[in-house]
Amino acid sequence: MLSLIPNPLIIPVGLIIGILVAAPVGPVNVLCIQRAIERGMWGGIAAGLGAVLGDGLIALFAALGVGAISGAVVHHRTTIQIVGGIALIAFGLKLYFTAPRLEAFDPEADSRARLKDFVWDIPQTFLLTITNPGAVLGLFAIFGGISTFVEVDGYIAALTMVAAIMAGSLGWWVFLSTLIGRIRHRLNPSHIGRINRYAGVLLMVFGGVLIGEMAWKWLR
Repeated sequence: MLSLIPNPLIIPVGLIIGILVAAPVGPVNVLCIQRAIERGMWGGIAAGLGAVLGDGLIALFAALGVGAISGAVVHHRTTIQIVGGIALIAFGLKLYFTAPRLEAFDPEADSRARLKDFVWDIPQTFLLTITNPGAVLGLFAIFGGISTFVEVDGYIAALTMVAAIMAGSLGWWVFLSTLIGRIRHRLNPSHIGRINRYAGVLLMVFGGVLIGEMAWKWLR
């Protein structure tokens, strides 16, 4: 029975990994923060949940030692990166030209909002996460590194690690979305419009970098 209990270090290490994966500024973070600013706490959490599910899926393959996935990502990196770049540019253009949702500034509307109201944001950030080769290879590299001091041996330990990573990532998005949700009403619609345009430009830049990197390698 004791052999079924995973290493107790797995949970705190997984929580830390989840936060470290979620916190750095990147395309998914830009989109999630923008959603929280424009739509409130639940909008940010919904967008963050898509990233959590994407990270969880990648972490599951990494924890189970499915090296073929990592190899496939490397082999098809060009295609994955171009698809991810195009998706980022498309999201950026849509965000840049979409007017802010003025009705979202009503505090009463915020109090009535629920996660289900923003459910369609979940697949968007999930797609951006799993089409980011850096995120996929990064999580595989992290698992390779932690295996030197935290033994992830067996399915129970692997699933525990994945759950802890997802919990850490989700905790970060709940914290950040709640914080933004509390201060967003200090911004007026013109501020939100500028934030949307800045976020759209950033997403397009991220997408352009992904595609440009592949084009540079092809030209060389």
